[in-house]
Amino acid sequence: MKMDNENKKIIKQKSDLWTVPNILTYLRFALVVPFVILFLNEKYLESAICIGLSGISDCLDGFFARKLNQVTQLGKLLDPIADKITLISVMFCMAFYAPNVIPILVVLIAKDVAMLIGGVSLLKRKITPPAAEWFGKLATIVFYFAVCIIVFLKAVINYENLLIDDILLSITAVVMLYALYRYAKIYMALIKEDKAKKKEKSKQ
Repeated sequence: MKMDNENKKIIKQKSDLWTVPNILTYLRFALVVPFVILFLNEKYLESAICIGLSGISDCLDGFFARKLNQVTQLGKLLDPIADKITLISVMFCMAFYAPNVIPILVVLIAKDVAMLIGGVSLLKRKITPPAAEWFGKLATIVFYFAVCIIVFLKAVINYENLLIDDILLSITAVVMLYALYRYAKIYMALIKEDKAKKKEKSKQ
């Protein structure tokens, strides 16, 4: 039991705060503010650089976590939070920039809210939410790609095509809903496993 409690601690030691993956996650948090300010001030190239750096750090944190054996409970908690804050910030900016994509953005927000509710329900059951999986990362990368293409076409070469915008964000929505489906299966499996353990303990 002591071992289980130890594994569930968010911060086991101070060094967990400054692992390479966690520093990269902090960078993603830090990039949100300049991205929003630059985007709303129509400095699209600079804002694209911010979101590009955020996307790269998002890909690298998981790689370094495995490569350097620096997977921590804190990292598992902060990584999806950084994803959500970044995505919401981008959605907020896109709603001002291209109002035609708002219906699809609503789908993406609904997906994130569903995942948040699922995570909270697991925590209430004292179950550690699962770490980010490849399909979740893929959904994030596809979203970044779609946003960068839309902004590039309109801001850099002054070309706007609502059909292209809708297609790109529709693909993003499909990928994100697939990720939601896969995560939902994981959540259900964790809850089922937890119920089985509790049932087994009650028999003892």
